[in-house]
Amino acid sequence: MTQPLTRPARLTPGARVAVVAPSGPVPEDRVQAGLDILRGWDLEPVLAPHVLDVDDRFDYLAGTDADRAADLQRAWCDPEVDAVLCARGGYGAQRMVDLLDWTAMRAARPKVFVGYSDITALHEAFAVRLGVSTLHGPMVAAADFLKSARAQEHLRATLFEPETVRVVAAPGGGRVLVPGVARGVTLGGCLSLLAADLGAPFARRSARGGLLCLEDVGEETYRLDRYLTQLLRAGWFEGVSGVLLGSWAECDDPGLDALLTDRLGGLGVPVVDAFGFGHGDDALTVPFGVAGVLDAGAGVLTLDEPALS
Repeated sequence: MTQPLTRPARLTPGARVAVVAPSGPVPEDRVQAGLDILRGWDLEPVLAPHVLDVDDRFDYLAGTDADRAADLQRAWCDPEVDAVLCARGGYGAQRMVDLLDWTAMRAARPKVFVGYSDITALHEAFAVRLGVSTLHGPMVAAADFLKSARAQEHLRATLFEPETVRVVAAPGGGRVLVPGVARGVTLGGCLSLLAADLGAPFARRSARGGLLCLEDVGEETYRLDRYLTQLLRAGWFEGVSGVLLGSWAECDDPGLDALLTDRLGGLGVPVVDAFGFGHGDDALTVPFGVAGVLDAGAGVLTLDEPALS
């Protein structure tokens, strides 16, 4: 059964935040633009040593697996760092997650961790191996964050004033696929990454008791069908309490709505689409590992407690 996780402390002005790149390479101009936003929030951002690296063999990775893992572990274990923010997604988190010293990371105090997309692999690892809640939210050097005042403000409020965003409402009320009200603990992320994590060491065995948040980008409908069917066949959805569907950016097949209803409608739980988190414009920040109530008909997630303590 999915249980609430330990919530890190909220940020205060002057907090030191580390920016890491666990996955793909990051353009320097976008990193600097993101750092300027953080400084405007009265934070002290610190760039991890390998954020701007590109792997010599695989140019889709921000440096070697060992260097990316070392950056993340060093930031998490640094007692002077209050939050670890990912620069971007892409691909690569799964390659380095098992290189982290989870014993050392468990010994460090819990702190804020933010990212989405490929960072789903780390959200799952932090939940299972550390028991720490995380934030599925915009990344420092992501174009959709840099250009969106709404995404910036919702993340800022979550970091500094989490009680003001304890109610997370889908833009326009969302799109109800299955009405109803459900209670559970938030979890999830990028659908393709959750499917890829099946069978991996320490992977979550099911979403039982969870309010499952799903989204993805640039996938054809038959591939989304494959991921959902794989999770269904593995029993991963058994006991799930409710489903929130975020953005499906660049997934433009008109058959997508029918697929989501076909694969998820039979779960017998509330399901709401267009909830406004993920790869889409103006993305909302959603905490993972926090208990709450989903009202699918209203398109509203109400958290029992603020995302951060």
